[in-house]
Amino acid sequence: MDIATIIGIVTGFGLILGAILMDSPLSSFINPPSLMVVFGGTFATVLTAERLGNVLNAVRVALNAFFDKTKSPKQVIELVGELANAARKDGLLALEGFQIDDPFLGKAVRMAVDGIAPFEIRAALSGELGSLAERHKRGQKLFRFMAGIAPSMGMIGTLIGLVQMLQALDDPSSIGPAMAVALLTTLYGAIIAFMVCTPIAEKLENRTKEETLNMKIVMEGLEGILRGENPRLIVDRLEGFIAPNARTPPDAEA
Repeated sequence: MDIATIIGIVTGFGLILGAILMDSPLSSFINPPSLMVVFGGTFATVLTAERLGNVLNAVRVALNAFFDKTKSPKQVIELVGELANAARKDGLLALEGFQIDDPFLGKAVRMAVDGIAPFEIRAALSGELGSLAERHKRGQKLFRFMAGIAPSMGMIGTLIGLVQMLQALDDPSSIGPAMAVALLTTLYGAIIAFMVCTPIAEKLENRTKEETLNMKIVMEGLEGILRGENPRLIVDRLEGFIAPNARTPPDAEA
């Protein structure tokens, strides 16, 4: 579970809810026609723009914003270092005994143990890295699209409310509900765009960067293992991928 995402969403909606309740009842900000126009209209537009399968896949990708299963680069480097030590001492076949929960690293190790040529391994892993980046990019693009559409649907709802209001100027009792539709659709669209869709798209982009970095570390480390390099040299080179303050201190190495 990504606590930062949960805290951010709960805090954001909590502040809005608190601001509403300080001066008015919550019921004043709940308007079914406005909800129908913004939420329903945004979802309908997304379905028009994308295939249903891609929309459902984007929802699954969005779960990455709430559930962080990605290892830190430092953890990946430490694991690659352990594999390098085992391979240096007992050969590549010793890697079969390792329990590896990272699918990408596990695939890389299996290919190495099976004796596949290094350039073929790199080609296969590079293809998988590209596919992952493309899938994640599609999910990010969809949420950015929703972030752009939601305020537009809010504007449509505003226009509907204004038309209704202008048609009922002779009936003062109907002006209030019409204005509610006009204003609340704009509010709903802004909330969806700026508090949900845009932050999720940014979080997914960061997740993609983290995962691709880990995959690059795996590819570089595996090549060093296959060349029979010193494990310490492999780890030192891989630590060039991460910030200096995240690297293993010299005292710890000793």
